[in-house]
Amino acid sequence: MPATGRILVVVTNTGEYQKVGMRTGLWLGELTHFWDVAEGQGFTMDIASPQGGGVPLDPESLSATVLAELGTEERYRDRQFMDLLDDTLRVADVNPEDYDAIYLTGGHGVMFDFPQSPELEALMARFYESGRVVSTVCHGATGLLNVDLSTGEPLVRGKRVTGFSWPEEELAHRADAVPYNLEEQLRKLGAEYTAADEPFEPYVVEDGNLVTGQNPGSARGVGEAVVRRLLAPTGG
Repeated sequence: MPATGRILVVVTNTGEYQKVGMRTGLWLGELTHFWDVAEGQGFTMDIASPQGGGVPLDPESLSATVLAELGTEERYRDRQFMDLLDDTLRVADVNPEDYDAIYLTGGHGVMFDFPQSPELEALMARFYESGRVVSTVCHGATGLLNVDLSTGEPLVRGKRVTGFSWPEEELAHRADAVPYNLEEQLRKLGAEYTAADEPFEPYVVEDGNLVTGQNPGSARGVGEAVVRRLLAPTGG
């Protein structure tokens, strides 16, 4: 087991879109699928958010069909687990020395508060530059957009990454609701963005200690990649 055996999971505090009346929040499966993998390998996790406190859930992630995928419903029925989302840590209060890795979940809510959190940006840079694993899934990659390293360069410049694609945004009927095109923004920063051959296929990209997943179905794969790096004899 690595130095701490602990992983920091970051979620959104935003529960609605700015341009439309639809509600959003954390896509629950992107938390639970990663959690199942990491917990199964002996890691413990803490949940943080930009503001701390309660976390809204994307209502679409709670549909019967979605909950049935990969055991999400079992976690949703677990009162002790779900209560963790009532009182999350505040990102500004987190000490990266307490963790081996950081994982940014998605759900459209993160598009609004992750890139607007200087504390999260500073935390991500500290994790990355100290050799810890930095990981995101789906819209969680928005938490990479404003992260600059000590050199002044964007963390993602020249890195192989993925995140929710624009074709997926259109198929999800959210192209008119989101504040920007995540795929386009990553490319503008100089990231080498790639995506699966077909929308919504699981797809994970690893570049050194940076691990990114494209969509909700990629959360388990991100968890597996993160754990594999943390348990590697060389430290990943």
